[in-house]
Amino acid sequence: MSIISSLSPRAVSAPESGIVEIINHARGREGLIPLWAGEGDLPSPDFINRAVTEALAAGETFYTYQRGIPELRQALSDYYARHFSVALPVEHFYVTGSGMHAIMLAVQAVTSPGDEMIYLSPTWPNIISAIDISGARSVGLPLDFVGGRWSLDLAKLEAKITPKTKGLFINTPANPTGWTATLDDLKNILALARRRGLWIVADEIYARYYYGGAARAPSFLDIMEEGDRIIFANSFSKNWSMTGWRVGWLVAPPEMGQVIENLVQYSNSGVAQFLQRGAVVALNEGDDFVQANIDRATKARDILCDALIATNRVETLKPDGALYAFVKVDGITDSRKAALDIVDKIGVALAPGSAFGKGGELFLRACFLRDAGQIEEAAARLSDYIHRL
Repeated sequence: MSIISSLSPRAVSAPESGIVEIINHARGREGLIPLWAGEGDLPSPDFINRAVTEALAAGETFYTYQRGIPELRQALSDYYARHFSVALPVEHFYVTGSGMHAIMLAVQAVTSPGDEMIYLSPTWPNIISAIDISGARSVGLPLDFVGGRWSLDLAKLEAKITPKTKGLFINTPANPTGWTATLDDLKNILALARRRGLWIVADEIYARYYYGGAARAPSFLDIMEEGDRIIFANSFSKNWSMTGWRVGWLVAPPEMGQVIENLVQYSNSGVAQFLQRGAVVALNEGDDFVQANIDRATKARDILCDALIATNRVETLKPDGALYAFVKVDGITDSRKAALDIVDKIGVALAPGSAFGKGGELFLRACFLRDAGQIEEAAARLSDYIHRL
């Protein structure tokens, strides 16, 4: 018996990332414009970094609270009061080792082996794998794509529910499509979950990156009531340029506190206290930085999407939320092959839509949270490439 064949089938079946394949193919090339990953080009700001170095100098290097230091949980409560107009006591907040960790914990908390969890496709592949690795079965429902826009058909969602369905995974604004649930969408989803006794895991990481004329995207927090079975996963990565920190959080019913604490204990045993100090400062002092990031994203979105739409070869319109142009280009039938070819020919690195599951095979994803000059250059190169197809 080989080493691989002796391993857990659940572990072995975890797929390789189609995004990482492009990164490995393109990394280190001179003049490359990397739009492959879901992060911006700004480093973490100094005012956040200083809090970490000060905490290290003060010797905050010991084991700490599994649910998060009290100061960070309070800062999260204050943040939600400012930006979501909800008064949630600190008992609702749990600090995690990244948004990915938050997603894993949420899925583990509500599903058992053999359960099913429905997600909306195309989606970030880590969501699918988080469900499958937990022992549950991921069930994808493709969003409808008509006239360059994505939408959710609630009847199709309900038709996917079986006696084994335990929950709905709702990412809005969505990676990679930019689909953003309207308040009516959220009301309908929540009513369905209540009627069928389902959990909702809500990934609202991109809530602040919303281009619909409001300060943030609609949220389940706008409509939920006490007793609703909703867990929110979130992260410091996108808003505060902290992707490498691996710090996130959950918002969950206080009754789940001991369960979540136990899952944290047996997965990463808590987030380093010095990192949490930086997260406190990000929340308490970082609103202006987040707004600057949103402004950069808005400008770059317009530059990239306007240029691509002007080719008359791209179906997708501007996304309503998140950080991605998810484009379907006439003449491209294999997104993986196209992504590799685009790297080789014009030095722009995109993520292939095939990496995001059913419905994404003909698309390419570009993250536009970058310097406007780089986005202009990438748009020019891509437009020229498209015209030559």
